[in-house]
Formats: sequence, structure tokens, C-alpha cells
Amino acid sequence: MLNEAAIERVYLARGKTDLRKSIDGLAVIVKESFDLDPFSPCLFVFCNRKKDKLKILHWSNNGFWLYYKRLEEGKFKWPDEGSPVPMKITYRQLRWLLDGLSLDQGDAHKEVKARTIL
Repeated sequence: MLNEAAIERVYLARGKTDLRKSIDGLAVIVKESFDLDPFSPCLFVFCNRKKDKLKILHWSNNGFWLYYKRLEEGKFKWPDEGSPVPMKITYRQLRWLLDGLSLDQGDAHKEVKARTIL
């Protein structure tokens, strides 16, 4: 399962990805196209052309997890192509995306980092 505490970063592959690729094919994209380490404690998120399916690649201790979500209706608010560099987002933004929202939620409460308690 996705454990937010164990995840350092979330990367979105902009544009479309051929989701016929499985773990090895997606790991090659992460390594060679993104120049990132697929074994790092990060989530790598990929979406198909129709924007109704996505896969998340995640390394955990001794193997890869491959999460797959298919929408029965609607589409993900996926960022268009424009840069071959993956888009770095927060785990919170990933939750919004999975819930059918856009990555930019202007009305959302801003994150507050606690410093000390008086």
C-alpha cells in the first residue's frame, strides 16, 4: 500500500505514456528519460493517452509495487506535454489528482510547518 511517510517525492510523467509497459519498461523510462533512480523512495506516476488510466511505480524494500487505476467515467486532470522533465508534485497534489481534481487547488488550506510550541 502507499505509505505517505515512506515517500520522499512524487514525479508525474508529463503527457502520455504507453501503459502496456509494466514494471521494467516504466523503470527504464524513469532511469533513462527522467535521469532518476527508480529504486529511490519516490512515486513515479504515468498516464495513458485518453487520461482515464494511470500507473504508479514505487520501490519498497525488496521489490517494486505497480499500482493501476482505471476510471469508469471521466478523466484525470493530467498536465500536458511540454517538457520531457517529469513534474515534481506533493503527495497532497497526487491525492487531488486521484480524486479527479486539478493539481492547483487555490482554495485549499496552505501547508503549515510547525516550528515550536510556546
